[in-house]
Amino acid sequence: VQLQASGGGLVQPGGSLRVSCQASGFRHGYKGIAWFRQAPGKEREGVACIETSDGRTFYADSVKGRFAVSRDDAKNTVYLQMNNLKPEDTARYFCATDNSPFPCVVVVNSAGAGLDIWGKGTQVTVSS
Repeated sequence: VQLQASGGGLVQPGGSLRVSCQASGFRHGYKGIAWFRQAPGKEREGVACIETSDGRTFYADSVKGRFAVSRDDAKNTVYLQMNNLKPEDTARYFCATDNSPFPCVVVVNSAGAGLDIWGKGTQVTVSS
């Protein structure tokens, strides 16, 4: 099983970017997908999470109202739409999941240490 994040890049402050996380090899589907980010010299932090059971979404306070997570089940892909980007959003973005169900409401406010399956991440740089 694996997750592959893509879509990162360089964007100006105030701009938008959408990153994707494609899941593969999950015989019984994935339990949910959480997005994390880590900037140089900083700890990893939760950004957003979507539950596959009912599609509920959860966000860190720092991105509420700017970021939106969604999924396309036909493509086994979860998206993170990032709007009104700020320089402090610059980080490497990772998607993660687990073989067991996990509570998004908790995971989104954590560093994700309890999740077992991680993608390699995609770099997002917000700069003029």
